[in-house]
Amino acid sequence: MTAPVHAGPRHAAKASVARSGALMAAGSVVSRATGFVRSAVVVAALGTGLVGDGFTVANTIPNILYTLLIGGTLNAVFVPELVRAAKEHADGGKAYTDRLLTACAVALLAMTALAVFAAPRIIDFYTDYTGAQRDLTVAFARYCLPQILFYGLFTLFGQVLNARGRFGAMMWTPVLNNLVVIAVFGLYLWTAGTSGSMLSATDTRVLGWGTTAGIAVQALALVPALGAARFRWRLRFDWRGSGITRPLRSAGWLVLLVLTNQAAYWVVTRLSTIAGQQAHDQHVAGGAGYTAYTNAYLLWVVPHGIVTVSLLTALMPRMSRAAAEEDRAAVRRDLSYGLRTSAAMIVPAACALLALAPWLMGAVFGYGRTTPADVDVMAGMMMAFAPGLIAFSGQYVLSRGFYALGDTRTPFLLNLVIAGCNAGLSALAYVLLPARWAVTGMAGAYSLALFTGWVVTAYVLNRRLGGGAGLLRSPALATHVRLLAGCVPAALLGYAAARAADGLGDLAATGAGTAALLVSLALLARPLRLDGINDVLGKLRRGR
Repeated sequence: MTAPVHAGPRHAAKASVARSGALMAAGSVVSRATGFVRSAVVVAALGTGLVGDGFTVANTIPNILYTLLIGGTLNAVFVPELVRAAKEHADGGKAYTDRLLTACAVALLAMTALAVFAAPRIIDFYTDYTGAQRDLTVAFARYCLPQILFYGLFTLFGQVLNARGRFGAMMWTPVLNNLVVIAVFGLYLWTAGTSGSMLSATDTRVLGWGTTAGIAVQALALVPALGAARFRWRLRFDWRGSGITRPLRSAGWLVLLVLTNQAAYWVVTRLSTIAGQQAHDQHVAGGAGYTAYTNAYLLWVVPHGIVTVSLLTALMPRMSRAAAEEDRAAVRRDLSYGLRTSAAMIVPAACALLALAPWLMGAVFGYGRTTPADVDVMAGMMMAFAPGLIAFSGQYVLSRGFYALGDTRTPFLLNLVIAGCNAGLSALAYVLLPARWAVTGMAGAYSLALFTGWVVTAYVLNRRLGGGAGLLRSPALATHVRLLAGCVPAALLGYAAARAADGLGDLAATGAGTAALLVSLALLARPLRLDGINDVLGKLRRGR
């Protein structure tokens, strides 16, 4: 009898989330598309061998350190805190936000300066490089480590915008970063070509600083959006008694969570760079090291970034408000909605990545210094990663349920399962497999770890939220099962179509395989009751 009262607002709220998610997804699609070009240009310029590994390690470490020291806290804790401050403070949380931003900016500056100073030690910690390879990687690191500051500013500004219901800018400004890096590496390709095995000091400087410039542009481009949201940041150092320590205390568990993640990632980085060096010394065809792993990972994570991150970024403020009002039924409904809606795109994407990996990797990375053997190595890693995409997305959705409830301790404990499995299985792959396959085994290890963590997290969150049939027996699980029933045969047909079009080139084969998969899935959507896909097809038929 109460349904008519609540159905309207609830439907409107879902429509609002869908619109916000669509706006972010559109920005993410453009960002990822330009990101493909960026990755292709970088790999064409540096290859997947030792030079490429050196740059990839140096360019990845700033993100690792930023996430390790402060990034995980900003992403998971601050939106609920800013929403709560806006609700409870007389000034709408303005002073609180200013103090929080100032404290974080000071911390970021200190971290960045220390990291640049300690660059050689950091590289020695993550790699086993010596001689010229170490010197090149350290030089790249010194130019790339200032990215820590700009990653932090980007996240700070973006969280303020998200808390104010402005979601689009944070998804669109990475396009500018990609364009800067494309220009820098494109210029290098044009002037230096693909000859030579090592880079000059000038080349290293230009490529390193150019990459950092892209992150700086990405962060500073959010300033106009803050102005449009009527937010003006004023530096405030009156932190005592302001309450900003509360999110920092809550973030303690998140810091530990990030530490466990990065400990596992350190194992993968260390072992994959060693395996890559061993493969090079054994004259294995194709770069079978860290760069190949990173390239496969970057392409693998694209559907998650476009679909799941966009959707949950829009859902998170609403879930946080529901949790603050102790409406756990609403949190449970939002989580189920997030799982079902994201799965409608993520499950087909995972099957497509598995079926079309050889042609997709060739279409994106098969240029410049990249050889067919390099593409084969990356395709194998993509196939090992692909199934884990489903668990990766599901785990991300469920973990946001804990954060909305203000619980950062439980996600840390649950993440120990994933990090421990990932590190242990990756080490096992390194020990048992030859150098050519060791890093591919590490990609498969991550997939297994993600599925283990997803199941455990669903069980614990179901107990926490209670009520109804629970998450494990919810419509979300049935949705995943039906999607797999439709996507597996569709992926097989996609693979057959790609094989048939193989002689026309990687791009044509990828297109043929994707088209066959999508047509097959569209035909199966109605009989298998694939609701999310049927919704998309219905909107297309209506011209929306």
